[in-house]
Amino acid sequence: MRGRDEETGEFLGTSRSQQRREALEVLALGEKLVSLTPAQLARLPVPESLLPHIEDARRITAHIAHKRQLAFLAKQMRREDDETLEALRDALDANSETARREVATMHRMERWRERLLDEGDDALAELLEEYPHADRQHLRQLLRNAREEKLRNKPPRAYREIFQVLRDLAQAAGNATSADDSDADRDDE
Repeated sequence: MRGRDEETGEFLGTSRSQQRREALEVLALGEKLVSLTPAQLARLPVPESLLPHIEDARRITAHIAHKRQLAFLAKQMRREDDETLEALRDALDANSETARREVATMHRMERWRERLLDEGDDALAELLEEYPHADRQHLRQLLRNAREEKLRNKPPRAYREIFQVLRDLAQAAGNATSADDSDADRDDE
């Protein structure tokens, strides 16, 4: 109920403009949910009552019908409590940050692979400084095999394996860093 409180003169409830902004935010959240893959959606705390509506919006491809289904999904989402919607927003933000970190790590490992193939032992020495637990001999053999594969136009099996080894090194270093951070947090307490 909109209006003014007779005693204080303050407005009762939110304005129509604020209600519209909130409804548009929920619609945008619904569009994000529809654009996710089923695996990504399964990781989010989506209420069971919304899943059929999300699937319907995914299935419908005609522009106006899709837009109408998104509006219906947003209407169903507005019936959920604010805590549920906030949990969804938080989970989406965390997933996007995690995905950005993973992509950045992947690009860094691709650059390392190219450097190792182009620069050879100099780049390998730098890699071993950054990741001292890396297996030098195994990496050298993979680099040698990758160069041979390229010369003989063979499938890039060793080239791919170099990336996998580098990714494992980065993950191991990341896990060690997060373990050190949690140990430091416990020491602070």
